[in-house]
Amino acid sequence: MNASIYTLEITPTLPSRIARLDELAHNLYYSWTRSVRYLFSRIDPVCWQETEDNPRLFLLRVAQEKLDLAAENSVYLADYDDACRHFDEYLARPLPTDVADQLAPDDLVAYFCAEYGFHESLPIYSGGLGILAGDHCKAISDLGFPFVAVGLMYRQGYFKQEIDAQGNQIATYQDIDFDTLPISKSTDPQGNDLRISLNFPGRIVTAQVWQAKIGRVRLLLLDTDIVGNSLEDRQITYRLYGGDRRTRIEQEFVLGIGGVRALRALGIKPTAWHINEGHAAFQVIERLREFTQQGYTPDVSTEMVAAATVFTTHTPVPAGHDVFSDELIHEYFDTLIPDLGLTQEAFLALGRQPHQAGFNMTALALHGSRQHNGVSEIHGRVAAEMVSDFWPEVPADENPVTYVTNGVHVDTFLAREFSLLFDSLRRDWRLHLRDQTFWSFVDTIPNERFWSVRCALKVDLIRDIRQRLTFQLESDGLSDVRIDRTLRYLNRRASDILIVGFARRFATYKRANLLFRDRARLARLLADEDRPIVFLFAGKAHPADEPGKALIREIWQISNEPEFHGRILLLEGYDMALARKLVAGCDVWLNIPEYPLEASGTSGQKASLNGALNLSVADGWWGEGYQNNNGLANGWSIKPYNRSFNHEYCDDEEASDLLTLLEDEVKPLFFKRDPSGVPIDWVRFAKTAIHTVLPQFNAARMVCDYITRHYRVATRHGATLTADEGRMAKSLSAFKRKVRDAWPGVSGRLVNEVPRRIHSDEEIYLDVEVTLNGLQPDEITVECLFGQNETHGTWLTQQIFSTKSAPASNTDDAGNAPRTQTYHLTIQVALSGLQNFRLRLVPNHSAQLHPYELGLMKWL
Repeated sequence: MNASIYTLEITPTLPSRIARLDELAHNLYYSWTRSVRYLFSRIDPVCWQETEDNPRLFLLRVAQEKLDLAAENSVYLADYDDACRHFDEYLARPLPTDVADQLAPDDLVAYFCAEYGFHESLPIYSGGLGILAGDHCKAISDLGFPFVAVGLMYRQGYFKQEIDAQGNQIATYQDIDFDTLPISKSTDPQGNDLRISLNFPGRIVTAQVWQAKIGRVRLLLLDTDIVGNSLEDRQITYRLYGGDRRTRIEQEFVLGIGGVRALRALGIKPTAWHINEGHAAFQVIERLREFTQQGYTPDVSTEMVAAATVFTTHTPVPAGHDVFSDELIHEYFDTLIPDLGLTQEAFLALGRQPHQAGFNMTALALHGSRQHNGVSEIHGRVAAEMVSDFWPEVPADENPVTYVTNGVHVDTFLAREFSLLFDSLRRDWRLHLRDQTFWSFVDTIPNERFWSVRCALKVDLIRDIRQRLTFQLESDGLSDVRIDRTLRYLNRRASDILIVGFARRFATYKRANLLFRDRARLARLLADEDRPIVFLFAGKAHPADEPGKALIREIWQISNEPEFHGRILLLEGYDMALARKLVAGCDVWLNIPEYPLEASGTSGQKASLNGALNLSVADGWWGEGYQNNNGLANGWSIKPYNRSFNHEYCDDEEASDLLTLLEDEVKPLFFKRDPSGVPIDWVRFAKTAIHTVLPQFNAARMVCDYITRHYRVATRHGATLTADEGRMAKSLSAFKRKVRDAWPGVSGRLVNEVPRRIHSDEEIYLDVEVTLNGLQPDEITVECLFGQNETHGTWLTQQIFSTKSAPASNTDDAGNAPRTQTYHLTIQVALSGLQNFRLRLVPNHSAQLHPYELGLMKWL
């Protein structure tokens, strides 16, 4: 009998006594607050597990009688009231004084990003960029800083991953029921659903605006999957990083142009704007349009937009920067270009990287901002080199690109066991996340107690891995005998297994297979049955990344070879839930990218929070994070080889160094035990990892750096340039145009004799005659740099001196600028020995945010 099956969902009604569970389920505060998640899980642990820790879905599926019982349980109600009280206190918590002192009443930052990773219950992230953006919002919420975020609401999110019996990655997409997500529709002042319209080629596309709450932060999410749009347009926001170049430009159009319009429709008036990676750079175009429609010229509008904008780049890999063809740009922007007062050539120049074809979103973000940063000290240098052509005459280490090193949200990624341990020792530890001296208390934790926490975390990880792998291998058709043999090392005591974790996106530059370059040597390392080592691999490759998917197949094949079977384990379904287990439970965190292609890499920071030891190439954050004080270290660092040599040679040598560290240091340290079975020296390293990494690489420190170095500056500089109907922006724009025209004819020379020798307390005097070529004397600064040529030929500046004020004579009797001007420098050098100095000319205007933002510099 073939009868139809119909589906009906019967949802419970929340008892009034616990009605605020709905409010808590709609705020992603739950994603980092265990006491809130516990309110849901204890009502019905089975249902909580079946709904995958999703409070909204749980409240739709849990049985009515379970809710009724909770509403009558005095113990539960006490915990419920306590959690609600803490939530209310959190929402009302004032800004820290050191942050509040930097704010004006109307300050507000708008943050744009293509993905956000808060929790697996809101799957609008793919990897590191999204998790970083989520942590940024959480830390900003913790501070209470005025902030609004903008992104896209993906109907299918990123793909779910399976690995089949041949090691192939299988990507599956599922439509997400928005009723099960912690989001709600945004409404206009009249209470209607907020929708914004966008001019696409030959049609109007409408986007619904949703909102999510992240503690005290509001996140706006744009969605084109609504009635009235064509099927093709409804699919624009279906998949994160899905589709072809046309889909990508349409997504970024919705994010950038639509995001600004959504803010305006809600009456939100940001004073600073943060473009988090180039995907969101079209916001620059919409903001330019707003200013030009008010009557400002394109150049003046650009200065006003850029003054208030911060741009963060996250990848040194060229493929990570979106470039669109000129034809595609014309197709989508031809109707908008006239509103900007630009020719097509001038518009394309906004997205043009010097000497390269195509419309580059990173170039647009750079042209539309005055503050630019990478995400670690190393990446800041690499990014400055990558985009140095934007400031062609300025040395890369002096151009406007700087860095803010990424950090992670501690409450999200610190394991519950360590959180409880810290509570028992220093209950106020959350108030001291940025205080490095405070965290020395970790060293005082008794070794046995610390080790017991580490072992408990590993037991939890092993239990989870066994469940995942059993399901995975059964799905692949393996027998029970084969599954038991695969998992045999996980049957041992957790304290007796050294677990090394590698979990991140499978991309070739991350070199997941570096460990296997000398398989015979690795096999010898793993052959020790008494001191077993298990390597865990997890991660996704982009569905279009064939080399990345080939890495997964290679590791799967190696894991099935006899000498590695059970010692190399490959896990499918990598997501935030699995990531939290791995960073908490692994003993060693492995990160072996090709230097210098790791922008930051925050997974190692999360591992260190939980006492895992990093074994990493000295790239990204680890270049700053690694410490070794007289043999007491927080992990191990692999020095990268000079990649100007043969890449194969470098990979071989770094792989050899990796195995040497595993053989000679990592393994002996872990298995060296005292009479009670505690690895005392390993525990000392693990404590060092926590107290050196946690206070330096947390998201609270990161966002405070952004506030101090960038947001406050962008707000003030934007206000300065827009004040008095853009007076300073007009002046700066005219100055830049004038200098660009005059600069080829500007020159200078030293006209006085310089003594060959002086005493340390003497001053020297330099007279520099400059041919102004129509510029005013105060529009040029003369700089004198003292320093040395290093062994590899680069100049190292140790002191800089410059003319601090304009020379007295600015014009002749006719009001014209003089042809030449002599600049005088009086210098007292705080150096000794044989010194070198150089002289240069740079443009000068008081409204420049960075002294070299024009990219012009003349060396004498």
